[in-house]
Amino acid sequence: MTVSRGRIDKRQAILEGAFTVFARQGYAQACVQEIADESGVAKPTVYNHLNDKATLFRHAMGAAAQTALHRRLAALEPLTEAGPDLRAVLEDVGHRLLLLHTDERSCALRRLLYAEIIRFPDVLGIVTEHGPHRLNQALADRLARLALTGRLRLTDPDQAAEQFMALLTGPLEARSLMGTRRLDDAELRQITRATVTTFLTAFGAPDA
Repeated sequence: MTVSRGRIDKRQAILEGAFTVFARQGYAQACVQEIADESGVAKPTVYNHLNDKATLFRHAMGAAAQTALHRRLAALEPLTEAGPDLRAVLEDVGHRLLLLHTDERSCALRRLLYAEIIRFPDVLGIVTEHGPHRLNQALADRLARLALTGRLRLTDPDQAAEQFMALLTGPLEARSLMGTRRLDDAELRQITRATVTTFLTAFGAPDA
C-alpha cells in the first residue's frame, strides 16, 4: 500500500506540533485539542494518525530525537576530510555540537525526558537509539579513519568517541544550572578548546 505524501506531511506536522505543546506544557497538562490546534489539523485527525496521547508522546519524542541526530551528524562532516590543522577541525566540530546540544529544542527534549522517565521508561531507549548511541558510532568511525592515517593514536575508537563527547558535554549541566542558564558563545568555545586539548593529549599522534 502506498502512503500518500499528504498523509506523511500531516503526520510530521502533528508530531512537530505535539513536541511543541509537550515542551511548553509538559505531558500531564498537554491536551490533544491544543496539539491539533498547534499542528493545524482537526482533533479527529490526530487520533487517526496516533491512537492516544501516550502514543503521540512516544512518537513525538522519537521524531525530535531523530531530527536532533541528523543535525549532529551533519556537524561531524568536517572530520571526513580534515585539513592539516586537526586541532582546528576538532574545535570546529566540538563547537558545532555544543551549539546544537544547548539550543532550545535539545534542552526541551532533555527536560521532557527527565520529567517523564518514570511514566515512560521506554522513551529513554527511543531517544538514546536516535541520539547519543548513533552519534557516538558516527564519531567513532571518523576517529578510526584519522587513526588509520596516523593523525590519532588510539586502539578503541568507540571509547575515544565516548570520551570526547563526555569531555564536551560533561560541564554543561553544572555550568548551565541544569539548562536554566544560557551559556554564551565565548563559554562554549572555552569548553571546546579544553575538550580538544585534553583529547589530543590522550590520543594525538606525536608526529601528526
